[in-house]
Order: sequence, then C-alpha cells, then structure tokens
Amino acid sequence: MAQSPTHRLGQIIGDLLEESARPLLESVAQRHGVYLDFRHERPARNGRSTVSWVDSMGNSHRLDYVIEQGGSEDNMGRPRAFIETAWRRYTKHSRNKAQEIQGAVLALAETYRDCRPFLGVILAGVFTDGSLQQLRSNGFRIVYLPYEKVLEAFRVAGINAAFDEDTRDEVVQGKVDAYERLTQEQRAGVCEALRAAERGQLDAFVRDLCGVLGRAVETVYVTTLHGQTEQLRTPQDAIAFLKDYQEAAASLPFVRYELGVRFTNGDEVRATFRDKAQAIEFLRGMR
Repeated sequence: MAQSPTHRLGQIIGDLLEESARPLLESVAQRHGVYLDFRHERPARNGRSTVSWVDSMGNSHRLDYVIEQGGSEDNMGRPRAFIETAWRRYTKHSRNKAQEIQGAVLALAETYRDCRPFLGVILAGVFTDGSLQQLRSNGFRIVYLPYEKVLEAFRVAGINAAFDEDTRDEVVQGKVDAYERLTQEQRAGVCEALRAAERGQLDAFVRDLCGVLGRAVETVYVTTLHGQTEQLRTPQDAIAFLKDYQEAAASLPFVRYELGVRFTNGDEVRATFRDKAQAIEFLRGMR
C-alpha cells in the first residue's frame, strides 16, 4: 500500500525532531564521559539499528535515545537516561502517545531502578495540557514545541508545513516534494531552528539531565537484619508481638542486608539482598 503524503510529512517532521536532539545529547554525553545510543547499526546489538531495551517482564521497548554508563559500540552499559521524542498533529492522538511513552519508559525505569535513570521526552505539535501533566506527574522532564513553533522552523527552509485533515493530498505532496529537494545544509538549518524554538525549556532539560549524569554518591546506609520473620493475621496480633518482643535477644539468624544510597542531587536508591555478593555487586554499580 502506498504511503499517504500526510503520513510521509508527519514522518519527516518526527524524524527531524529526533535528529535535532542528537547534537545536544552527544555534547552532554561527551562532557560526562558516557555513551549515547541512537538509531544506528551497533555491534553491541549484533549490528541492528533499532534501539531497544527489555523490561523485567520480557517486553522489548523501542527507544530514541539511551545514555549508558560504561557503554560503547561493542558493549552494552547501564542505562542512565531514557529520552524519547514525539510529534503529533492532532489533540485526539496526543494522550494516546503520552500513555504509550509512559508505559514503555516507566517499565524500563522500574526494571533498572537501581540506576535511577533520567526520564526525558521532547514533544512537538499538539499535545493537551492533560497529556503533558500526565508525563510530568510520572517523573518525566519535558520539552514541548507547540505546532506553530514547528511551522516556524520549516519556514527557515522556505517550506509551509501546515496541514490539517481537510488539506488535499496533492497540496501535502507538494510540501513533501519541497522537503525532498532540500540540501543537507538546509535540513540541518531546520533542525537548528527546532532546537532554538524553545531554548529556555531545552536549557532546563539539559541542566536536569546533567544533574543526573553528574551526581555522586553522598552517603551509603547499610543495615544488617537478623531474626525470624513472623507472619501474623491482623494488625492487633502484630501489635501484641511487638509489645512482647525482646530487642536485646541475642544469637538471632541473619535475614538480609538493606542498603540505601543517597546522591548529591537528592536521588535515593534502596535495595534488599539476602546474598552478600549481590549486595556488593549492587554497590559497585552505584555512581
């Protein structure tokens, strides 16, 4: 089935939005000595170009950008940031897209919660206040370029990218053809205009990202728990148990290690281990 001109134009805008973020993220990654993964053939994933990570339930999620600690072209690292880009032309599609991003990235954030990854999204087009708030309330840092800002960026290259549901296919095809005739330099100019469209938001986004990437361990808490776990039927039974419990009792069996790591940016990670080697491995991965 032939691709409609409207779909193709939307794809062009989405690809340019994704591409516009890359130079900035590359600069941040280089500054902090971490690896930026993006859509390209990478030996670490057997030459596949798609960026994808698997959550704890075995579900694979495609992503735009992942920043990795210890990653390289040949080796997968630990995720320090998951960053998505998305373009939507109509309000009716924005909440679905927000939910799609939320579902994928939060599943990965939970899987890699020990890494406390930065969660970011760069949106453009038409997104409702509700969809933006939904993402913010779930811990996402957001850059949002309204539809008019996108049109302004394309005007830099002499293209009127405006369209709606009533725009005829031949008119939209003309816009697509105009884009296809652009030189690489002109396309780069559109990307630069997209980056400049909401510079204040983008600068704040980068500051938050750098805060996560530049964090250092401030304090580590280690609690060793000993004793037998009691399983009680009601809160009243538990209260009675606590009242009778002798805290000075000695020679109780080891139960588990409880670890807490606090970072200089205010992040905290907590974990529980029965195995000493796993607890040590967890701490080795902290930074």
